[in-house]
Amino acid sequence: MKLSCLHFILTLCYVNAYKVLLFFPFPIRSMGILGEGFVKHLTDAGHEVTYVTSVVTKRDYGKNFRQIDVSKNFAMMGDDPMMNITVVMTAGIEMNDRKMLQEFAYISADQTFKYDNVRNFLEDTSEKFDVVIADLYETEVYAGLSVLYDCPMIWSYSMGAHWQVLRLIDERSNPSYTSDYLSGNIAPLSFQQRLQELWAQIEGSWSKSSHLQPKEEKLYEDIFRPLLNKRGRTLPDYQEVLYNSSFIFANEHHAFGTVPSIPLNFKLIGGLHIDSPIKPLPQDLQSLMDKSTNGVIYFSMGSTWQSKYIPKQVTEALLKTFSEFKQTVIWKYEAELANLPKNVHILKWAPQPSILAHPNCKIFISHGGQLSSTEAIHFGVATIGVPIFFDQFVNIKKAVNKGYAIKVPLTFNLAEDLKVAIETMLADPSYNLRAKELSAIYHDRPVSPAKELVHWVEHVVKTGGAMHLRSPSVYVKWYQKIYLDFVALVSAVVGLLAYILKALTSNLKKAKKVKKN
Repeated sequence: MKLSCLHFILTLCYVNAYKVLLFFPFPIRSMGILGEGFVKHLTDAGHEVTYVTSVVTKRDYGKNFRQIDVSKNFAMMGDDPMMNITVVMTAGIEMNDRKMLQEFAYISADQTFKYDNVRNFLEDTSEKFDVVIADLYETEVYAGLSVLYDCPMIWSYSMGAHWQVLRLIDERSNPSYTSDYLSGNIAPLSFQQRLQELWAQIEGSWSKSSHLQPKEEKLYEDIFRPLLNKRGRTLPDYQEVLYNSSFIFANEHHAFGTVPSIPLNFKLIGGLHIDSPIKPLPQDLQSLMDKSTNGVIYFSMGSTWQSKYIPKQVTEALLKTFSEFKQTVIWKYEAELANLPKNVHILKWAPQPSILAHPNCKIFISHGGQLSSTEAIHFGVATIGVPIFFDQFVNIKKAVNKGYAIKVPLTFNLAEDLKVAIETMLADPSYNLRAKELSAIYHDRPVSPAKELVHWVEHVVKTGGAMHLRSPSVYVKWYQKIYLDFVALVSAVVGLLAYILKALTSNLKKAKKVKKN
């Protein structure tokens, strides 16, 4: 007993509890789910976490946890037609308008810093943190938090190894073999696709530097200059802060494929948000899936896109199509539906990971969001993808290329197209076999994503920002990377030699002329 107590005390002596600021204010529920994954694993490791979030958690994470509610950010979305499936299908809206997405990210940041509870929190000079971890989407203005608290900056990126994030800590990925997150192209790229990806980087960089970054820089100065003045410190240049991040966590795994070269301080932790062990299903749902010996088809368009906004005629056609299958269909549908076929069951809220984990779940009809795509691989379930916007197109294209998915476009012909895809998938077992193979690759890692997350966060803090992991490319000027200075030197030397040669030739001609005369 005495030895056990001594061991416990000695263990406590070697545990360093760090103070972590998690900043996840973007009003998208999937990003909130990812943010809560950080909360869970860091508090489980004994660290003290302050969580600024739009998606307020109801879980009790103990005395080492507090959250700052910025859920009012969801009011920005209001009745935005961009988030209504019917409007998307009928109005022909341009879904992946980069400037619109950048503006949305900026407005979210601007609004967040204006809330009284956030302003009071930032103005409290007694607050100290060992590390800041912030959600990264189209704005890096939150990097100012690491300046405020004089601690390392870590980014959490909800997608994969795209050029938009790699540029912060290393080289941009080469567009000749990697895709923009708003693209539907997958390597190997055709000549036309390579031009498309090149243009995506040029257009994206120009939009960022000319449209968004000036506003970001002004917001950075307006928010953080007074806060630093209050602490007797001066505000560093925004460009200096922008490229001073220590680490990036990306919500991806190499089982998805097409991951470009990444630096040492860029880690893939896809699956971080999935509970282990998986929560048990509610008893009625467990019984339903257990009895579905012909298999279950699970249909969900995610947390942002709600099936209840699918046009009425398309919904009716879908119900008719589902009734023709002997499989049980579980549909995440956020309203009441009359005259349901016997094999169709509606859930206003669905415990998605627990459903996908059930061995009778054979097909997942999904919008192709990154979290859903990760869960499909985690549990090895074949997927029918109906992408709408954001990274969903490239996610589904990856899944199709890997052989475990079929893509179906979001049109008024959705029911008929889904019928063909379901029949194809039921008749061909290779889709599910391939999903299981990729799931085995996904699970074959030395440590869980939770342990990897905690390890690297602690490593960054312990080593004062993990400078030893940083790519040397961040210290090299852009013109040095492409040897423009060398080209300038060679041009100058060649020009000088040409000038000297011309002068000598001219003098020689003059001398000959004088001699002749």
